[in-house]
This record gives sequence, C-alpha cells and structure tokens, in this order.
Amino acid sequence: MSERIILRTGEALVAGGPPGTAAEPEIIIGELDGPVGIALATLTGNQSKGHSKVFAILNTDIQVRPVTLMVSKVTVKNSRYTNILMGTVQAAIANGVLDAVRAGDIPKEKANDLGIICSVWLNPSVATDDNLDHQILFDIHRKAMTQAIHKAMTNTPDIDWLLENQDKITHKYFQMGLDGKI
Repeated sequence: MSERIILRTGEALVAGGPPGTAAEPEIIIGELDGPVGIALATLTGNQSKGHSKVFAILNTDIQVRPVTLMVSKVTVKNSRYTNILMGTVQAAIANGVLDAVRAGDIPKEKANDLGIICSVWLNPSVATDDNLDHQILFDIHRKAMTQAIHKAMTNTPDIDWLLENQDKITHKYFQMGLDGKI
C-alpha cells in the first residue's frame, strides 16, 4: 500500500503560446479523509458570486479521478470567460490529472482516496480574443496541471535546491519593477 498523502502543494507556470494562454495552476493534493477532503467539501458548499467552484470534468457527466475542484483566481464577470474557463480549461485540468495518474505521479490505487484543489489562472483577455486558439489554450493548461501535480508529489523544488539557488533567482515581476517596466 502506498504511503499516506496528507497534504502536498505544487504550482507550475507554462507560457509560450499566444497572449492570454499562459497557465499557472496552484494545487493542494491529499487524502479525502484528511484536511484536503474537509477543504474540498467546504469549498464545494461555499459558492460565491464570481468565484464558482466546479469539479474538473472530461465532458459533462464524466468527472475525473482523483476528484479535482477548480477555483478561479480571477473574478468571473462575463459568460464568454465562464464558457472558456468551464469548457476548454476545465477539460484541460481534467486531462492533466489523468496524465499525472498515467505517469505514476498519482498512485492509481489512490485515485478514489485523494482530492485535488486547483486554483486556476485564466487571463481575462481571453474573453475578448476573437482569435483565441482553444487547442493551444487546452494544451498549455493540461501541461501546467500535470507539472503542478508532479511538483507536489515529488516535493519539487526541495529545500536544498531552494537554499542553494535563493540568491540566484529574482521574481519576474519584481525584476520588471526594478527595470521600470511595470
């Protein structure tokens, strides 16, 4: 039997596509009979205007395992944004979860015992982009979700790497501020 997974965290940033398609999921993963399960149930029942929480699904009526709850980082204000978030991105997140199971990052035998909470970034500009490439958006969000899960399940980066590289890394937006670009 696999070790108990109480609570792990991970994040990933995948960019490189057209404007607005970058993905930056932040996840929490753990056993449903622990703190993650309690948080997942609480968030599901505690809906708030502009920040709906929905399960990741492959398609209507096909929920992914481990159960994955998506929470938007952006206040949802229009139906086009909602349709993209709860369509293209929702399917991408679901596929990323299954990719992580297939890769062995999530033990298959724990698929019904684990829960994932995913804080999802979707650039608000997608709502006004008439040329949005949904396939690219899907691929980027799928890849980012798979990477975030991998990082969570492998505790990456580990503390030794962080300590060794702390002074070599400058946050992108801090650097842009220093350079007078924001």
